[in-house]
Amino acid sequence: MYTVTKLFKSDYRIKESKFLGYLHPAESKTEADHFLETVKDEHPTATHHCYAWRVNPNKIEEFDQDDGEPSGTAGLPILNALKSADLVNCIMVSVRYYGGTKLGKSGLIDAYGESARQCIEHAVMKEVVPVQTYRIQYNYEHQGIIDKLKNDFTLIELNSVYLEDVTYEFGCPVDEIDRLEGKLKSVTHLFEDFEKTGESFHIKK
Repeated sequence: MYTVTKLFKSDYRIKESKFLGYLHPAESKTEADHFLETVKDEHPTATHHCYAWRVNPNKIEEFDQDDGEPSGTAGLPILNALKSADLVNCIMVSVRYYGGTKLGKSGLIDAYGESARQCIEHAVMKEVVPVQTYRIQYNYEHQGIIDKLKNDFTLIELNSVYLEDVTYEFGCPVDEIDRLEGKLKSVTHLFEDFEKTGESFHIKK
């Protein structure tokens, strides 16, 4: 899976209609809605503001909106473009200014899909890795166990606190968690505390 970390734009024109594409990061429906309102404020006289978003790498949620265009001719081709690129945690908005010539249903599907594809082609994408998160509290004498885990698995450090004991919070890619948890079963009795804390994701640099 992939995402974007900044805004990318496109400008596609056909038969006097103008389709302005906006691909923007969004980690939730709320963030997607906020960006959509920003685009609407920027283009208050546009004929349509059609869009689609995909969020939550661990259990993908997605939505598309035709905004007055015939059903399935705008939001869905935008969503399909996001899915084809395996993009998540982002929203794609295509703003249409009608040019006076009707495109027909197939023409609209092609136009909105092309608007999204051009935006995606210009984008710099980052890989998204779904992870399971953990918290371990341990005595300093067991640092060697943690170091061995770091060498054997792809552990992504989220937070570390060094006081009387060490509290280490980290994520592990979901395709490694069965092996990791199998290893942890043999050593958790040595920790002061151990907790599986939830699901998250990591964006590779």
